[in-house]
Amino acid sequence: MTKRVFIAALLGASVAFPLAASAHITLEKQEAKVGGGYKAVFRVPHGCAGSPTVAIHIQIPEGVINVKPQPKAGWQVATVKGKYEKSYTLYGSTLTEGVKQVDFTGGNLPDDFYDEFVLNTTLAGDLPADTTIYFPVVQDCTSGTDRWIEIPAAGKTAEDYENPAPGLKLLEK
Repeated sequence: MTKRVFIAALLGASVAFPLAASAHITLEKQEAKVGGGYKAVFRVPHGCAGSPTVAIHIQIPEGVINVKPQPKAGWQVATVKGKYEKSYTLYGSTLTEGVKQVDFTGGNLPDDFYDEFVLNTTLAGDLPADTTIYFPVVQDCTSGTDRWIEIPAAGKTAEDYENPAPGLKLLEK
């Protein structure tokens, strides 16, 4: 392959796979059916401007219930509970409160490494299909913080934002 062809192929790849798209915290699976279980795997591809990640704070959107974080070696896991905007039924029980935030703290994820943070959840059966819900995430590093909290306005997509929150498209049951 000539040098000119190689450079053209490299430039084509950079257009097809923009670097910015891989720079955000994202969900591994970005679609799920309402009314069922959902394993939310948050992918953290880097630190903050070269600084290691030391904490991840995940806000849980309304309608995501029965949240259980997976323990992570080297990290402390804590949940913040609160009242739901409405009640939900799960396995015959009425839920009026639950986990509203999950915090993974005390770890050290160098900027050159990638990791995943996992929550087991249930998506309420009355969530509207064909919509997207968002999980705002704050990433604390030894130097600085990245706030992946931007939720697209009507007519916009996550690609229109510099710091989009991870999104989950809801599908019919």
